[in-house]
Amino acid sequence: MFKFIVKLHPEIAIKSKSVRKRFTKLLEKNIKIILSRFDEQVKVKNNWDNITVVSDKSDAQTREALIDNLKRVPGIVQFIEVQETAYESIDDIYQRTLELAGHTIENKTFCVRVKRNGQHDFTSSDVERYVGGGLNQNVAGAKVKLSKPDITVKIEIKDALAYIVTHTHYGIGGFPLPSQEDVLSLISGGFDSGVATYQMIRKGARTHFLFFNLGGAAHEIGVKQVSHYLWKRYSSTHKVKFITVDFEPVVAEILENVENGQMGVVLKRMMMRAGSQVAEKLNIPALVTGESIGQVSSQTLANLNVIDRVTETLIVRPLIQHDKADIIKIAREIGTVEMAEAMPEYCGVISKKPTVKAKLATILAEEQKFDFDILDTVVKNATVKDIRDIEAEAKEEVKEAESASELPANGVILDIRAPDEEDANPLEIEGVDVVHLPFFRIATKFADLPQDKEYYLYCAKGVMSQLQALILHENGFMNVKVYKPE
Repeated sequence: MFKFIVKLHPEIAIKSKSVRKRFTKLLEKNIKIILSRFDEQVKVKNNWDNITVVSDKSDAQTREALIDNLKRVPGIVQFIEVQETAYESIDDIYQRTLELAGHTIENKTFCVRVKRNGQHDFTSSDVERYVGGGLNQNVAGAKVKLSKPDITVKIEIKDALAYIVTHTHYGIGGFPLPSQEDVLSLISGGFDSGVATYQMIRKGARTHFLFFNLGGAAHEIGVKQVSHYLWKRYSSTHKVKFITVDFEPVVAEILENVENGQMGVVLKRMMMRAGSQVAEKLNIPALVTGESIGQVSSQTLANLNVIDRVTETLIVRPLIQHDKADIIKIAREIGTVEMAEAMPEYCGVISKKPTVKAKLATILAEEQKFDFDILDTVVKNATVKDIRDIEAEAKEEVKEAESASELPANGVILDIRAPDEEDANPLEIEGVDVVHLPFFRIATKFADLPQDKEYYLYCAKGVMSQLQALILHENGFMNVKVYKPE
């Protein structure tokens, strides 16, 4: 049997009684939805000050699935894995603690910390002294140290039951879904928009996806992969929408009629106009972007001020003060970094000398040259999909990018990992040709390879190789598949 105690986020615990009740009910429901996918009989109980999760299963695979999924439920900051035991005396608690935790403190310094709830004829300090003294005497090399010990042995006592903490796990924090209003995230597939989307999900906002397609079918496939990944991993308790707007006609109109230095700001204003229209149709009160002050030319305070004036819809920028290194670090932690690395950045190539101090009057004058019927048409023709349909749709779209674990006689593995990743973990397979071509050089270098071979793209997770295979297919190279070793 596995038992976990989910601790409430401190910000939930200090809210009013009615708000706290609503948040904890949402969290209880979300935990039940997620974990029942792995254990239909899982028991989830709201105890006001915590939520207990109990599974009667005992296999390691179920345990890992329960832990992994609890770590990704918005609203969970920390949860402890415990062994429950009834007791009649403090010595009973000590004996069970010795059995479960004794091996963890061998040749280490330790202390015992006890939290107690209920009526008892002993104090928390009594238990700490008794259990700590017993462990100190009976565990080889163990030594009590109350300040900064190697190991802290944690025990929680509630009425007639004691809970010996065997592991402490940490979640993503935030608030449960959907404790906040819905938002519409402008997703490009890059580092910033993916992290901004994640930040809104973990704050309890049901986050829908809006994609402005500037780069054709391959770009859309890649963004769908990122969006579906974020939804499935962090917010699959609630369905959301994925909206695609074909923005190539808008970009063409800007390139033809708008002064070069103003193009970037005008493009962002057109996106905000379109996003606001889509949000209004879907009754969503706010847009989300991955903009950060000073990161690129369009993201100066002057330019953001001019961009915001185009709509009354709230624009939320959760990354506004983040450095790029911080954003990439979060992307790596949440699992989107590899997909973002493979995603071309289409927005950044419009202006050769972009303005960093846009003037509203100048921008309005440039927009007078723009045919707004084009914007209205692309918004009207936007496609709205249920995010749950993307997985099946993606499988249909990528059916030509077959995967294989065995290669034919003329097969060549194309290792598309970045050079530092390749150096750290070289791919060497006896009797098989391995060619190294980083993903960022495939577009310009693949055509130089002998085309009488079949190429099997390889990367660590298979995500980037699948995306690059699709791009090569779109460019007419059908001798490409994906290599997935067994």
